[in-house]
Amino acid sequence: MPISNIQLRLRDLSRIRLALALVMLFLAAPVPGLAEPHTIVIGYLGQQRTPPLPLGPLDQTVTDDGLQGARLGIGDDAGAGRFLGQQFRLQQVILKFGETPAEAIKEFAAAGISFVVADLDALQLLQASAAPGAERMTLFNSRAPDDRLRQEDCRRNVLHTIPSHAMLADALAQYLVWKRWQHWFLLVGPHPQDQAMAAAFRRAATRFGAEITVDQPWTFRPANGRADTGHVTLQTEIPAATQVSDYDVLVIADEADEFGAYLEGRTALPRPVAGTQGLVATGWSAVNEEWGATQLQDRFHKLAGRWMLPSDYAAWLAVKSVGEAATRLHSLDPTAIGNYLRSDDFLLAGFKGQGLSFRPWDGQMRQPILIAGPRLLVSSSPQPGFLHQRSTLDTLGIDLEESTCKF
Repeated sequence: MPISNIQLRLRDLSRIRLALALVMLFLAAPVPGLAEPHTIVIGYLGQQRTPPLPLGPLDQTVTDDGLQGARLGIGDDAGAGRFLGQQFRLQQVILKFGETPAEAIKEFAAAGISFVVADLDALQLLQASAAPGAERMTLFNSRAPDDRLRQEDCRRNVLHTIPSHAMLADALAQYLVWKRWQHWFLLVGPHPQDQAMAAAFRRAATRFGAEITVDQPWTFRPANGRADTGHVTLQTEIPAATQVSDYDVLVIADEADEFGAYLEGRTALPRPVAGTQGLVATGWSAVNEEWGATQLQDRFHKLAGRWMLPSDYAAWLAVKSVGEAATRLHSLDPTAIGNYLRSDDFLLAGFKGQGLSFRPWDGQMRQPILIAGPRLLVSSSPQPGFLHQRSTLDTLGIDLEESTCKF
């Protein structure tokens, strides 16, 4: 190659390097009219939990669910806020067994924290919302699906990013009715959360025109399916426990995940299994690849080394909501952000095909609910044909006219 051509190419490379340097300098410089970068700290309040025993060899024991979702949200907020001079940081507190959240709320209040991801069970959430200092905060419930937290026990300073029992039950009921599987066998576990989920299924059946032809408790205590003879016991006893009159679908209320997974393929009648196991309604699932969800799944897997769980997604939504509000407002003022979150103007992209927002009457985040199988996404509710005067998303869960929440 002639010397002159080499010199021209070197000059071109020099110009490219100079252009890149100017771009980086521009991005690093503060935007005119904006203050120097400042930080909003979001609290994360979790609690120690005893992880359930793995039901099968593919089950993965997870001890950081929720927290990893909040961490991903902080990273996303920081990336979007960098160009506006906004910085975000997560301050986390994990309650020990038996510890109440009052001291953690006091710590957050002393640090000037206004937004807290409350990854707590229902009782601890109510304690946190009533603790001194919490009245100046917005707590995001990212764990407890209890309907009473959106009804008689609702709190003005609590928003809910985790779907309620009513939302999950309505989403599944819409799909089953759309499929014309309208005759249900409801099988209910012994725990309070199982009873709460069963109540939501009964409400959903009445609401959408399904009929619960059999409604009975689960009393059989199966042997462990992983034991040497466990499968033999299951294979002989479960048909007897499910020997009932005809139905279209077996709907399970087993929040504790103690027996529901054993029923598929073992029932007396060859019927589909749905509810808390089998075909499930969920706020998030690792099988979701639609609406751009693959990039969220990949980023989370790179961060946490596992797939995103519903509690991770709910915590991510909480942190992302604060960041979205700050970006839209070009402000980190907590009062302005809190008002904007509760306004009709707020809308969050949540990789579910529709914008998400908070209901003004109970603080629940409107969101589509995924109908998922073990390996593939089956559908998403609201289903076609279920209409609403405000938003089809309000066909899921407790609507304004039936709400007993009184802020």
